[in-house]
Amino acid sequence: MVLPGVIDPERSRRSLGLLLYVVGILLGASLFMAVFLVPPLFAPDPLSRYAAMAMAAALAFPAVVVYMTVPRLLDRYDPEPAWALTMVFVWGALAACGVSGVVNTLAATVMGENASAVLSAPVVEEFMKGLAIAGMFYFWRREFDGVVDGIIYATFVALGFAAVENVVYYARAARQSGDALTGLFILRGLVTPWAHPLFTSMTGIGFGVSRESTRPLLRWGAPLLGYAAAVFLHFVWNGSSVFSTAVNVPLVVILLPLWFLFVVAFLVMVVVLVQRRGRIIRQYLEDELVLGTITREEFELTTSAFGIYRARRGPYGAVRQQLVRATARLALSKWHAGRAMKGAMRTVSFDFIAPLRDQIRALRAQIPGAPQPAPGIAGMRLPHPYAQRPGPR
Repeated sequence: MVLPGVIDPERSRRSLGLLLYVVGILLGASLFMAVFLVPPLFAPDPLSRYAAMAMAAALAFPAVVVYMTVPRLLDRYDPEPAWALTMVFVWGALAACGVSGVVNTLAATVMGENASAVLSAPVVEEFMKGLAIAGMFYFWRREFDGVVDGIIYATFVALGFAAVENVVYYARAARQSGDALTGLFILRGLVTPWAHPLFTSMTGIGFGVSRESTRPLLRWGAPLLGYAAAVFLHFVWNGSSVFSTAVNVPLVVILLPLWFLFVVAFLVMVVVLVQRRGRIIRQYLEDELVLGTITREEFELTTSAFGIYRARRGPYGAVRQQLVRATARLALSKWHAGRAMKGAMRTVSFDFIAPLRDQIRALRAQIPGAPQPAPGIAGMRLPHPYAQRPGPR
Protein backbone atom coordinates (compact mmCIF):
# COMPACT_ATOMS: atom_id res chain seq x y z
CA MET A 1 0.00 0.00 0.00
CA VAL A 2 1.49 3.34 -1.10
CA LEU A 3 -0.15 6.50 0.17
CA PRO A 4 0.33 10.04 -1.18
CA GLY A 5 2.61 12.14 0.96
CA VAL A 6 4.29 9.17 2.65
CA ILE A 7 7.96 8.54 1.98
CA ASP A 8 8.41 4.80 1.80
CA PRO A 9 11.19 3.87 4.25
CA GLU A 10 11.03 0.17 3.37
CA ARG A 11 11.44 0.29 -0.39
CA SER A 12 14.98 -1.09 -0.39
CA ARG A 13 13.98 -3.82 2.07
CA ARG A 14 11.09 -4.93 -0.13
CA SER A 15 13.32 -4.86 -3.22
CA LEU A 16 15.76 -7.19 -1.50
CA GLY A 17 12.88 -9.42 -0.43
CA LEU A 18 11.57 -9.60 -3.98
CA LEU A 19 15.04 -10.54 -5.28
CA LEU A 20 15.40 -13.32 -2.71
CA TYR A 21 11.88 -14.49 -3.51
CA VAL A 22 12.61 -14.79 -7.23
CA VAL A 23 15.86 -16.64 -6.55
CA GLY A 24 14.04 -19.07 -4.25
CA ILE A 25 11.28 -19.68 -6.78
CA LEU A 26 13.76 -20.33 -9.60
CA LEU A 27 15.83 -22.67 -7.43
CA GLY A 28 12.80 -24.60 -6.20
CA ALA A 29 11.26 -24.87 -9.67
CA SER A 30 14.56 -26.14 -11.11
CA LEU A 31 14.90 -28.77 -8.39
CA PHE A 32 11.28 -29.83 -8.79
CA MET A 33 11.75 -30.31 -12.51
CA ALA A 34 14.97 -32.26 -11.95
CA VAL A 35 13.38 -34.62 -9.44
CA PHE A 36 9.79 -35.03 -10.68
CA LEU A 37 9.36 -33.79 -14.25
CA VAL A 38 12.55 -34.80 -16.06
CA PRO A 39 12.95 -38.46 -14.89
CA PRO A 40 9.77 -39.68 -16.66
CA LEU A 41 11.41 -38.75 -19.97
CA PHE A 42 13.82 -41.64 -19.45
CA ALA A 43 11.19 -44.12 -18.31
CA PRO A 44 9.92 -46.89 -20.64
CA ASP A 45 6.48 -45.23 -20.87
CA PRO A 46 6.92 -41.46 -20.54
CA LEU A 47 3.53 -40.60 -22.05
CA SER A 48 1.62 -42.67 -19.52
CA ARG A 49 3.57 -41.07 -16.66
CA TYR A 50 2.81 -37.54 -17.85
CA ALA A 51 -0.81 -38.52 -18.41
CA ALA A 52 -0.97 -39.68 -14.79
CA MET A 53 0.47 -36.32 -13.71
CA ALA A 54 -2.14 -34.47 -15.75
CA MET A 55 -4.92 -36.52 -14.17
CA ALA A 56 -3.43 -35.88 -10.74
CA ALA A 57 -3.28 -32.12 -11.36
CA ALA A 58 -6.92 -32.16 -12.49
CA LEU A 59 -7.82 -33.65 -9.11
CA ALA A 60 -5.53 -31.58 -6.90
CA PHE A 61 -5.81 -27.99 -8.13
CA PRO A 62 -9.61 -27.55 -8.40
CA ALA A 63 -9.90 -28.87 -4.86
CA VAL A 64 -7.33 -26.43 -3.51
CA VAL A 65 -9.16 -23.51 -5.18
CA VAL A 66 -12.22 -24.46 -3.13
CA TYR A 67 -10.15 -24.72 0.06
CA MET A 68 -8.80 -21.19 -0.48
CA THR A 69 -12.24 -19.74 0.19
CA VAL A 70 -12.14 -20.81 3.85
CA PRO A 71 -9.20 -18.64 5.01
CA ARG A 72 -10.52 -15.75 2.90
CA LEU A 73 -13.81 -15.91 4.80
CA LEU A 74 -11.95 -15.96 8.11
CA ASP A 75 -9.81 -12.97 7.10
CA ARG A 76 -12.81 -10.73 6.49
CA TYR A 77 -12.11 -7.64 8.60
CA ASP A 78 -8.93 -6.63 6.76
CA PRO A 79 -8.29 -9.20 3.98
CA GLU A 80 -4.71 -9.62 2.86
CA PRO A 81 -3.96 -8.38 -0.68
CA ALA A 82 -4.31 -10.93 -3.46
CA TRP A 83 -0.72 -10.37 -4.63
CA ALA A 84 0.64 -11.29 -1.19
CA LEU A 85 -1.45 -14.46 -0.96
CA THR A 86 -0.42 -15.40 -4.50
CA MET A 87 3.25 -14.94 -3.61
CA VAL A 88 3.15 -17.26 -0.62
CA PHE A 89 1.01 -19.82 -2.49
CA VAL A 90 3.52 -19.97 -5.36
CA TRP A 91 6.38 -20.21 -2.86
CA GLY A 92 4.75 -23.25 -1.27
CA ALA A 93 4.03 -24.86 -4.65
CA LEU A 94 7.48 -24.34 -6.20
CA ALA A 95 10.22 -23.29 -3.78
CA ALA A 96 9.10 -25.31 -0.77
CA CYS A 97 8.11 -28.39 -2.79
CA GLY A 98 11.26 -28.35 -4.93
CA VAL A 99 13.78 -28.04 -2.11
CA SER A 100 11.87 -30.40 0.20
CA GLY A 101 11.52 -32.98 -2.56
CA VAL A 102 15.26 -33.11 -3.16
CA VAL A 103 16.22 -33.18 0.53
CA ASN A 104 13.61 -35.79 1.44
CA THR A 105 14.62 -37.96 -1.51
CA LEU A 106 18.25 -37.87 -0.40
CA ALA A 107 17.21 -38.57 3.19
CA ALA A 108 15.13 -41.56 2.08
CA THR A 109 18.15 -42.94 0.21
CA VAL A 110 20.29 -42.69 3.35
CA MET A 111 17.78 -43.42 6.15
CA GLY A 112 14.94 -45.24 4.41
CA GLU A 113 11.50 -43.93 3.47
CA ASN A 114 9.89 -44.33 6.91
CA ALA A 115 12.72 -42.55 8.72
CA SER A 116 12.70 -39.80 6.11
CA ALA A 117 8.94 -39.31 6.49
CA VAL A 118 9.18 -39.03 10.27
CA LEU A 119 12.49 -37.19 10.72
CA SER A 120 13.34 -35.32 7.54
CA ALA A 121 9.97 -34.28 6.14
CA PRO A 122 8.64 -32.38 9.21
CA VAL A 123 11.87 -30.42 9.71
CA VAL A 124 12.58 -29.57 6.07
CA GLU A 125 9.04 -28.98 4.84
CA GLU A 126 8.02 -26.77 7.76
CA PHE A 127 11.25 -24.80 7.43
CA MET A 128 10.72 -24.17 3.72
CA LYS A 129 7.08 -23.20 4.17
CA GLY A 130 8.01 -21.06 7.15
CA LEU A 131 10.42 -19.04 4.99
CA ALA A 132 7.43 -17.55 3.15
CA ILE A 133 5.90 -16.41 6.43
CA ALA A 134 9.24 -15.02 7.61
CA GLY A 135 9.57 -13.16 4.31
CA MET A 136 6.19 -11.49 4.64
CA PHE A 137 6.95 -10.70 8.28
CA TYR A 138 10.26 -8.99 7.54
CA PHE A 139 10.17 -7.69 3.96
CA TRP A 140 6.44 -6.80 3.68
CA ARG A 141 5.82 -5.95 7.32
CA ARG A 142 2.98 -3.50 6.70
CA GLU A 143 0.92 -6.40 5.28
CA PHE A 144 1.56 -8.47 8.41
CA ASP A 145 -0.50 -7.16 11.33
CA GLY A 146 -0.58 -10.03 13.81
CA VAL A 147 -1.60 -13.58 14.58
CA VAL A 148 -4.54 -13.76 12.15
CA ASP A 149 -2.33 -12.65 9.26
CA GLY A 150 0.27 -15.23 10.25
CA ILE A 151 -2.36 -17.96 10.07
CA ILE A 152 -3.66 -16.74 6.70
CA TYR A 153 -0.21 -16.63 5.10
CA ALA A 154 0.64 -20.01 6.61
CA THR A 155 -2.56 -21.50 5.23
CA PHE A 156 -1.92 -20.25 1.70
CA VAL A 157 1.72 -21.35 1.54
CA ALA A 158 0.68 -24.74 2.92
CA LEU A 159 -2.16 -25.08 0.39
CA GLY A 160 0.32 -24.40 -2.41
CA PHE A 161 2.66 -27.03 -1.02
CA ALA A 162 -0.12 -29.56 -0.48
CA ALA A 163 -1.52 -29.07 -3.99
CA VAL A 164 1.76 -29.91 -5.72
CA GLU A 165 2.56 -32.69 -3.25
CA ASN A 166 -0.85 -34.21 -3.97
CA VAL A 167 -0.08 -34.14 -7.70
CA VAL A 168 3.04 -36.23 -7.03
CA TYR A 169 1.22 -38.70 -4.78
CA TYR A 170 -1.87 -38.96 -6.99
CA ALA A 171 0.28 -39.60 -10.06
CA ARG A 172 2.07 -42.47 -8.32
CA ALA A 173 -1.23 -43.95 -7.19
CA ALA A 174 -2.74 -43.60 -10.67
CA ARG A 175 0.07 -45.74 -12.10
CA GLN A 176 -0.84 -48.48 -9.62
CA SER A 177 -4.61 -48.69 -10.05
CA GLY A 178 -7.80 -46.67 -10.15
CA ASP A 179 -8.75 -47.93 -6.68
CA ALA A 180 -5.45 -46.74 -5.25
CA LEU A 181 -5.98 -43.28 -6.72
CA THR A 182 -9.57 -43.10 -5.44
CA GLY A 183 -8.57 -44.14 -1.94
CA LEU A 184 -5.71 -41.66 -1.79
CA PHE A 185 -7.86 -38.81 -3.11
CA ILE A 186 -10.49 -39.50 -0.46
CA LEU A 187 -7.84 -39.54 2.29
CA ARG A 188 -5.71 -36.56 1.22
CA GLY A 189 -8.18 -34.50 -0.79
CA LEU A 190 -11.40 -34.92 1.19
CA VAL A 191 -10.69 -36.23 4.69
CA THR A 192 -7.42 -34.51 5.63
CA PRO A 193 -6.88 -31.56 3.25
CA TRP A 194 -6.05 -29.23 6.13
CA ALA A 195 -3.09 -31.18 7.51
CA HIS A 196 -0.36 -28.96 6.04
CA PRO A 197 -2.23 -25.70 6.78
CA LEU A 198 -2.70 -26.81 10.37
CA PHE A 199 0.99 -27.63 10.87
CA THR A 200 2.32 -24.47 9.22
CA SER A 201 -0.18 -22.26 11.04
CA MET A 202 1.84 -22.89 14.20
CA THR A 203 4.76 -21.07 12.55
CA GLY A 204 2.37 -18.33 11.43
CA ILE A 205 1.09 -17.94 14.97
CA GLY A 206 4.66 -17.63 16.23
CA PHE A 207 5.45 -14.80 13.82
CA GLY A 208 2.08 -13.20 14.58
CA VAL A 209 2.81 -13.19 18.31
CA SER A 210 6.20 -11.65 17.55
CA ARG A 211 4.52 -8.91 15.50
CA GLU A 212 2.11 -8.07 18.30
CA SER A 213 4.48 -8.35 21.25
CA THR A 214 6.57 -5.59 22.80
CA ARG A 215 8.72 -8.01 24.81
CA PRO A 216 12.12 -8.64 23.17
CA LEU A 217 12.33 -12.25 24.37
CA LEU A 218 8.90 -13.09 22.97
CA ARG A 219 9.51 -11.22 19.73
CA TRP A 220 12.55 -13.40 19.02
CA GLY A 221 11.42 -16.61 20.69
CA ALA A 222 7.82 -16.91 19.46
CA PRO A 223 8.72 -17.71 15.81
CA LEU A 224 11.12 -20.43 16.96
CA LEU A 225 8.51 -21.93 19.28
CA GLY A 226 5.92 -21.76 16.51
CA TYR A 227 8.23 -23.56 14.10
CA ALA A 228 8.97 -26.21 16.75
CA ALA A 229 5.23 -26.74 17.25
CA ALA A 230 4.72 -27.09 13.47
CA VAL A 231 7.50 -29.69 13.27
CA PHE A 232 6.06 -31.56 16.27
CA LEU A 233 2.53 -31.76 14.85
CA HIS A 234 3.93 -32.83 11.47
CA PHE A 235 6.08 -35.44 13.22
CA VAL A 236 3.08 -36.81 15.15
CA TRP A 237 1.01 -36.98 11.97
CA ASN A 238 3.62 -38.75 9.85
CA GLY A 239 4.65 -40.93 12.76
CA SER A 240 1.06 -42.09 13.22
CA SER A 241 0.94 -43.10 9.57
CA VAL A 242 4.17 -45.09 9.84
CA PHE A 243 3.00 -46.65 13.11
CA SER A 244 -0.32 -47.77 11.65
CA THR A 245 1.51 -49.56 8.85
CA ALA A 246 3.95 -51.20 11.26
CA VAL A 247 1.21 -52.64 13.51
CA ASN A 248 -1.11 -53.42 10.58
CA VAL A 249 -3.90 -51.15 11.84
CA PRO A 250 -6.05 -49.26 9.29
CA LEU A 251 -4.73 -45.75 8.84
CA VAL A 252 -8.07 -44.06 9.44
CA VAL A 253 -8.43 -45.72 12.86
CA ILE A 254 -5.45 -43.73 14.13
CA LEU A 255 -5.54 -40.62 11.99
CA LEU A 256 -9.21 -39.68 12.14
CA PRO A 257 -9.44 -39.19 15.94
CA LEU A 258 -6.12 -37.36 15.90
CA TRP A 259 -7.27 -35.20 13.00
CA PHE A 260 -10.57 -34.38 14.69
CA LEU A 261 -8.74 -33.25 17.84
CA PHE A 262 -6.33 -31.06 15.84
CA VAL A 263 -8.99 -29.43 13.68
CA VAL A 264 -11.47 -28.64 16.45
CA ALA A 265 -8.79 -27.00 18.59
CA PHE A 266 -7.48 -25.06 15.61
CA LEU A 267 -10.87 -23.78 14.46
CA VAL A 268 -11.81 -22.63 17.95
CA MET A 269 -8.53 -20.73 18.20
CA VAL A 270 -8.98 -19.08 14.80
CA VAL A 271 -12.54 -17.97 15.55
CA VAL A 272 -11.41 -16.42 18.85
CA LEU A 273 -8.53 -14.59 17.12
CA VAL A 274 -10.74 -13.23 14.32
CA GLN A 275 -13.26 -11.93 16.84
CA ARG A 276 -10.40 -10.30 18.75
CA ARG A 277 -9.26 -8.54 15.59
CA GLY A 278 -12.76 -7.16 15.10
CA ARG A 279 -12.74 -5.78 18.65
CA ILE A 280 -9.35 -4.11 18.04
CA ILE A 281 -10.62 -2.40 14.89
CA ARG A 282 -13.76 -1.18 16.71
CA GLN A 283 -11.73 0.13 19.66
CA TYR A 284 -9.34 2.15 17.50
CA LEU A 285 -12.08 3.64 15.31
CA GLU A 286 -14.27 4.99 18.08
CA ASP A 287 -12.32 8.23 18.38
CA GLU A 288 -12.44 8.66 14.59
CA LEU A 289 -16.19 9.14 14.92
CA VAL A 290 -15.52 11.97 17.38
CA LEU A 291 -12.85 13.49 15.15
CA GLY A 292 -15.23 13.37 12.20
CA THR A 293 -12.97 11.21 10.06
CA ILE A 294 -15.58 8.51 9.42
CA THR A 295 -19.35 8.28 9.41
CA ARG A 296 -21.44 6.00 11.56
CA GLU A 297 -22.24 3.90 8.48
CA GLU A 298 -18.53 3.51 7.67
CA PHE A 299 -17.84 2.59 11.28
CA GLU A 300 -20.52 -0.11 11.26
CA LEU A 301 -19.39 -1.52 7.91
CA THR A 302 -15.74 -1.70 8.94
CA THR A 303 -16.45 -3.30 12.31
CA SER A 304 -18.93 -5.81 10.87
CA ALA A 305 -17.71 -9.34 10.17
CA PHE A 306 -18.98 -9.18 6.59
CA GLY A 307 -18.97 -5.42 6.11
CA ILE A 308 -16.50 -5.47 3.24
CA TYR A 309 -18.75 -7.85 1.30
CA ARG A 310 -21.76 -5.63 1.94
CA ALA A 311 -19.76 -2.63 0.76
CA ARG A 312 -19.13 -4.29 -2.60
CA ARG A 313 -22.83 -4.49 -3.38
CA GLY A 314 -24.60 -1.67 -5.12
CA PRO A 315 -23.28 1.42 -6.93
CA TYR A 316 -19.66 2.42 -6.43
CA GLY A 317 -18.96 -0.94 -4.82
CA ALA A 318 -15.25 -0.85 -5.70
CA VAL A 319 -14.80 2.58 -4.12
CA ARG A 320 -16.84 1.61 -1.06
CA GLN A 321 -14.69 -1.49 -0.67
CA GLN A 322 -11.52 0.64 -0.79
CA LEU A 323 -13.07 2.94 1.78
CA VAL A 324 -13.72 0.08 4.19
CA ARG A 325 -10.20 -1.29 3.65
CA ALA A 326 -8.64 2.13 4.31
CA THR A 327 -10.72 2.54 7.46
CA ALA A 328 -9.67 -0.88 8.78
CA ARG A 329 -6.05 -0.10 7.89
CA LEU A 330 -6.33 3.18 9.83
CA ALA A 331 -7.46 1.30 12.95
CA LEU A 332 -4.67 -1.27 12.66
CA SER A 333 -2.05 1.41 12.03
CA LYS A 334 -3.15 3.17 15.21
CA TRP A 335 -2.99 -0.15 17.05
CA HIS A 336 0.59 -0.76 15.88
CA ALA A 337 1.55 2.80 16.71
CA GLY A 338 0.17 2.47 20.23
CA ARG A 339 2.07 -0.76 20.83
CA ALA A 340 5.23 0.83 19.44
CA MET A 341 4.94 3.66 21.95
CA LYS A 342 4.41 1.17 24.75
CA GLY A 343 7.54 -0.75 23.82
CA ALA A 344 9.58 2.32 22.75
CA MET A 345 9.93 0.84 19.26
CA ARG A 346 9.98 2.37 15.80
CA THR A 347 7.22 1.62 13.31
CA VAL A 348 6.18 3.00 9.92
CA SER A 349 2.58 2.86 11.12
CA PHE A 350 2.95 6.34 12.58
CA ASP A 351 3.48 7.78 9.11
CA PHE A 352 0.33 6.19 7.72
CA ILE A 353 -2.28 7.54 10.14
CA ALA A 354 -2.74 11.07 8.76
CA PRO A 355 -2.52 10.02 5.05
CA LEU A 356 -5.07 7.27 5.67
CA ARG A 357 -7.47 9.84 7.10
CA ASP A 358 -6.97 11.92 3.97
CA GLN A 359 -7.49 8.87 1.77
CA ILE A 360 -10.77 8.07 3.53
CA ARG A 361 -12.05 11.60 2.85
CA ALA A 362 -10.92 11.41 -0.80
CA LEU A 363 -12.64 8.06 -1.35
CA ARG A 364 -15.86 9.30 0.24
CA ALA A 365 -15.79 12.30 -2.11
CA GLN A 366 -15.93 9.88 -5.07
CA ILE A 367 -19.34 8.55 -3.96
CA PRO A 368 -22.14 10.95 -4.95
CA GLY A 369 -24.57 11.59 -2.11
CA ALA A 370 -22.46 9.73 0.45
CA PRO A 371 -23.34 10.65 4.06
CA GLN A 372 -20.84 13.03 5.62
CA PRO A 373 -19.33 12.65 9.10
CA ALA A 374 -20.81 14.57 12.00
CA PRO A 375 -18.91 17.84 12.49
CA GLY A 376 -17.62 16.81 15.90
CA ILE A 377 -14.19 18.32 16.46
CA ALA A 378 -12.83 17.50 13.02
CA GLY A 379 -12.35 21.17 12.20
CA MET A 380 -9.81 21.47 14.97
CA ARG A 381 -7.47 19.11 13.05
CA LEU A 382 -6.19 17.56 16.24
CA PRO A 383 -3.00 15.53 15.97
CA HIS A 384 -3.51 11.81 16.28
CA PRO A 385 -2.91 10.34 19.75
CA TYR A 386 0.48 8.95 18.67
CA ALA A 387 1.98 12.13 17.27
CA GLN A 388 4.94 11.96 19.67
CA ARG A 389 6.82 9.03 18.18
CA PRO A 390 9.58 7.21 20.00
CA GLY A 391 13.03 7.50 18.52
CA PRO A 392 15.16 4.59 17.37
CA ARG A 393 16.41 2.21 20.01
